[in-house]
Amino acid sequence: MDNIRFKILISCLCCLPLSALCQVKQKNNLPPVTQPDTSKNTLLIPFNPQDTGKNSSGQFLTLQQCIDYAMIHQPGVNKASINVSIAKETNGVNLAGWLPQATASGDLIHYLQTSSNGAAATTGTTTPTGASTTSSRTQYTNTFIPGIAVSQAIFSPSLLYAYKSAPLYLKQAQQVTDSTKIFLVSSVSKAFYNVLLTLEQINVLKEDTTRLGKNLRDAYHQYKGGIVDETDYEEAAISLNNSKAQLKQANENVVPQYAALKQLMGFELDKEFNVSFDTVQMIKGIYIDTTQQLQYEKRIEFQQVQTSKALQTQLVNYYRTSFLPTLSAFYNYNLAFESNKYSNLLSNSYPSQLIGLSFSIPIFTGFARVHNLQKAKLQEQVIGWDETDLKLQINKEYKTALANYKSNFYNLQLLQKNVAMAKRVYFVVTLQYKQGIVPYLNVITAESNLITSETSYLNALFQLLSSKIDLEKSMGTISY
Repeated sequence: MDNIRFKILISCLCCLPLSALCQVKQKNNLPPVTQPDTSKNTLLIPFNPQDTGKNSSGQFLTLQQCIDYAMIHQPGVNKASINVSIAKETNGVNLAGWLPQATASGDLIHYLQTSSNGAAATTGTTTPTGASTTSSRTQYTNTFIPGIAVSQAIFSPSLLYAYKSAPLYLKQAQQVTDSTKIFLVSSVSKAFYNVLLTLEQINVLKEDTTRLGKNLRDAYHQYKGGIVDETDYEEAAISLNNSKAQLKQANENVVPQYAALKQLMGFELDKEFNVSFDTVQMIKGIYIDTTQQLQYEKRIEFQQVQTSKALQTQLVNYYRTSFLPTLSAFYNYNLAFESNKYSNLLSNSYPSQLIGLSFSIPIFTGFARVHNLQKAKLQEQVIGWDETDLKLQINKEYKTALANYKSNFYNLQLLQKNVAMAKRVYFVVTLQYKQGIVPYLNVITAESNLITSETSYLNALFQLLSSKIDLEKSMGTISY
């Protein structure tokens, strides 16, 4: 009869809410039941940066510090920066034609045969246009004619094109650098979050292993005391082994993830570092204004297409004006030394100098200019279609990123509630098992739900952070 009353009493206690259960136990002078606080909007387990790597040098880097380090040491960014310098030097080469061009030359001539009648012979110098200046003097056997020629471009369609396109080529190189930096910020952030996710999973699994180890000891003592049968102890051992296996796998997974982060950062191979983060700041960082309108001109890809279109426009204009003449001014100075003996070659000199204008007009080029012009116009149309296609692609990326962010944000809110409920359920079920009210199978189920909810919450949190990066990238608002 007493056993029946005890079972009825236990059944009534199981139906009571947790607060009532606490009051009953307090009336029986038992220690009060303290429910874990799961209302805090933080990560599940405090992060211990000491566990982030072996042979660590004690250096702790936040996400922003990782990005700053990558901006200095990442090979891709450095190569892009060098390409900007290369573009500047290339522009210098292309624009050098606007500056005066000076050339020094000299001819040393030995005549094998001179005029038979001994009459005056002719020596000459050549101008840039092919004309000759002649002077009638006695022909000597040996002649040395040094000279200098200076020319200055006044107008040239090719030089005009180089002048107008130079800033565009420099802008294009800088945009490639900006695109590389934006990609680097996105990639480093995601790799950083992947490392943190695995580390947080390790912390969750460590806590789970500790919890299951305690359950195993409790089940063992209850089995030895004859309270439960052997299956409870074996089921506890199975759960503990599974948790240990998951913990080992997570510990191994973090190694290649660290390697991926170091590669993106350009971090030295023989050094290690620990990741560090502020939980409160990370939680605040999940929010973004989803009411912002998409502006295509903020995307670096759109800016690159605009630059390519401007360059193509300059090329079309060049072919349109390529029929214009090329005009330049020139100045030549020559000093002729003549003698029949090499020893006296520099004794007598005969200077000459000239100045003039030179121009050339393309009259017929086999329709090459017409075909080049039509080709440039067609290429301009292709770039126009590239712009249209890019807008469609950007819009798709934005819509996809926005949908993923909203769904991940909603999922995070639900899973956060699940964690709170799973902790409360596990706490109550464990208490009921210790009192012999429920079988150990209920503890296993509650433990499984708890670890699943905690892991799912962490996945949702870092998926939300990654989707925020994708959304910012699609809107062109990533800062670097």
